[in-house]
Amino acid sequence: MTEVQKHQPGMFCWVELAAKDGPAAKKFYKSLFDWGVDDIPNDAGVYSMVQKKGKNAGGLYEQGPQGQGIPPHWNSYICVDNADETAEKAKKLGGNVILGPFDVMEHGRMAVILDPAGAAFSLWQPKDHPGAAVVNEPSSFCWNELYTTDVKKVGDFYANLFGWSREPMPTPMGEYTVFKKGDAQAAGMMQITKEMTGMPPHWMVYFAVDDSDRTVEKAKGMGALVMVPPTDIPNIGRFAILNDPQGADFAVIRLQMPPQS
Repeated sequence: MTEVQKHQPGMFCWVELAAKDGPAAKKFYKSLFDWGVDDIPNDAGVYSMVQKKGKNAGGLYEQGPQGQGIPPHWNSYICVDNADETAEKAKKLGGNVILGPFDVMEHGRMAVILDPAGAAFSLWQPKDHPGAAVVNEPSSFCWNELYTTDVKKVGDFYANLFGWSREPMPTPMGEYTVFKKGDAQAAGMMQITKEMTGMPPHWMVYFAVDDSDRTVEKAKGMGALVMVPPTDIPNIGRFAILNDPQGADFAVIRLQMPPQS
């Protein structure tokens, strides 16, 4: 396992679950991904670092009163050099800053943004906490994928905000966009289709696994719902989309090879 020391600006660096029931969520994901958990008490309750072999892979917390009415969900963080400047730029490009920027103790500075179609993501300006110490390996996040109602408008937003280029890729479900930061693959994007009626714009987190089918069966046995069954993506891997017992969507994938970074 290679430890990640630093994430490049414009690349996803952290994922975090906002759960309705923190202990239940920890039990589910610890069993599913064989994660360790480091609980860190704070003024708002407990923030849990989920770990693979002692290395931070993501975070988890229980939603407080301020989270009432917001369904459980996975948050995706993008590394930036300056959270304040990036948040201000996002506003000028048509985004909406709904939280921050603010300091997270000595760990870093963050802000929560809604893109022009309403999908939420977070900015992370690292200080003592660089982000995930392990990525693109089984039981860690390996991809972030945007479902949106306007690929052109939203694609322009992210391209201008983070300097991402766009590379189209045809799929059986329609055209897929790969965002790139230089030569590195940064994320994916696809249009919400009529078959997805009712789905709000959002970022989906993918976790790498050794066996997608086995992981799906294990998740089902613990109360998860299968939204997309294990499906092969030619030359990419075998993926599935799950809905955890509290209602948070996430994806798992057995990669043929990890994304370029």
